[in-house]
Amino acid sequence: MRTVVYVDGFNLYYRALKNTSWKWLDLMTLFRKVLQGHHQIERIKYFTAHVNATQTNPSKSLHQQIYLQALKHHSPEVDVFLGHFLSHVVAAPLAKPEGKQRMVEIVKTEEKGSDVNLAVHLLNDAWLDAYDCAVVVSNDSDLAESMRLVRLHHQKLIGLITPGASHPSRELLRHADFARHIRPGALSQSQLPDPIPGTNFRKPADW
Repeated sequence: MRTVVYVDGFNLYYRALKNTSWKWLDLMTLFRKVLQGHHQIERIKYFTAHVNATQTNPSKSLHQQIYLQALKHHSPEVDVFLGHFLSHVVAAPLAKPEGKQRMVEIVKTEEKGSDVNLAVHLLNDAWLDAYDCAVVVSNDSDLAESMRLVRLHHQKLIGLITPGASHPSRELLRHADFARHIRPGALSQSQLPDPIPGTNFRKPADW
């Protein structure tokens, strides 16, 4: 069965990879383990955005760049699609107001584009008949409508893979023909070679 996997990169990271040693993740190996053998994975579309270095993690951006380059060199079936970050000042209520001060201004940074990009690719690839089965890797309920439309108008199978141990979104489950979880064992057994053969790309030492 021709299968395309659509990965919400930040959902995968924050639900299954953050604070683990499994960030050097081989996506093709992982999804071959999670999906059954009749799935012929044609493409893996990975949706993310470039992160910025922070005071607490000055190597954050460099680590991500190394990983994305390693992934592209090792796995030609993986396509990376980039959104962007948007920062703006917003007013937020204080948890413990002091005197007359009830609000405080904060800088809010949001990742923009990845969920929209994923939804558009999911629908467009259905129109192009690029797959028999689409597998969505996320727990973001904003993707429910695109999944519903694919099932309604294209009679394609839709799979849902939930990162981490949390319960799948009810909205997403409603439009999925099957559901899987990503287990820690599958992550630990699905790591890229270190270094990537024929390159100088190595897993960052402090990952």
